[in-house]
Amino acid sequence: MSNQSLRGPAETAVEQCMDLQEGESCAIVTDDERQGIAEALYGVAAEITAETTLLRYPPGDLHGEEPPDAVAGAITAADVVLAPTTKSLSHTTARVEAVEAGARMATLPGITDAVFLMGLDADYESIAAECATVLEQVEDAEEIRVTSPQGTDVTLRPGERDWREDTGIVHEPGDFSNLPAGEVFVSPETGDGTVVVDGTMMPHGKLDEGQTISFEVEDGYVTDIGDDGLREQVEDGAAEAGQDAYNLAELGVGTNVAVTELVGSVLLDEKAGGTVHLAIGDDHGIGGDVEAPIHLDGILREPTVYADGEEVELPSGLS
Repeated sequence: MSNQSLRGPAETAVEQCMDLQEGESCAIVTDDERQGIAEALYGVAAEITAETTLLRYPPGDLHGEEPPDAVAGAITAADVVLAPTTKSLSHTTARVEAVEAGARMATLPGITDAVFLMGLDADYESIAAECATVLEQVEDAEEIRVTSPQGTDVTLRPGERDWREDTGIVHEPGDFSNLPAGEVFVSPETGDGTVVVDGTMMPHGKLDEGQTISFEVEDGYVTDIGDDGLREQVEDGAAEAGQDAYNLAELGVGTNVAVTELVGSVLLDEKAGGTVHLAIGDDHGIGGDVEAPIHLDGILREPTVYADGEEVELPSGLS
């Protein structure tokens, strides 16, 4: 797809979401498989500020794998960072340190041309309002329970950890978001129960109708995984991080009502309004204390969420 075809969503990302200004420094970080989107972002950013750079490196092996040192240094020094990459930089120390240094940063892990076009065709002020409505219902709850017709029944306790919003509005120093955006999420201190994923989860992508992936959680750790592919990914992470790879890392509620169908991209599908996702692995970039080379999200299409026993009103669901 031509850069010109991608210019519209690139303008939304650079101008509305990041609010890039003349004189600011902007780093576009990409790899060999996402260069077209990166060049579209670079083209828009370079028209705004001459302090725009494009950095490219080979795709990593795992989501959450640290980028090369030169990339880490460049994003820490920038005012604005956009990272369309094959493997996610969201849950890396490099991303955390860049944001702590004051960078406004958005990661676009696994982004494709189709997802870029669909996910950035949205009113991000409206998405921010949906986030605020969900956050108000859950932020003070001591206990969150998630159930689904497919068999999910898991109870999580946020403890002292804060809920966060991913609104796509990244205007202040130290702000961070995924793009496409739209979720309210927390890294729970602990949790127990059964999770049955029926939406999207790696390594399978979008699951077929009737297909599910299940895993058991006890005291905040995954204790049993009923899918060979997912089990192998977690075991690969455990080879480096040990038990931390089995950490129940995240509970998120999708708030992007512009996403009306799942497409097989975790980046987009986890934002779909009315869905819930739970993740395994790293959480140190989202309020937890576990560092692992994986962060694997599983999306539930038909969840019911309770905050201290009260049902949460979720945004409009999938069509």
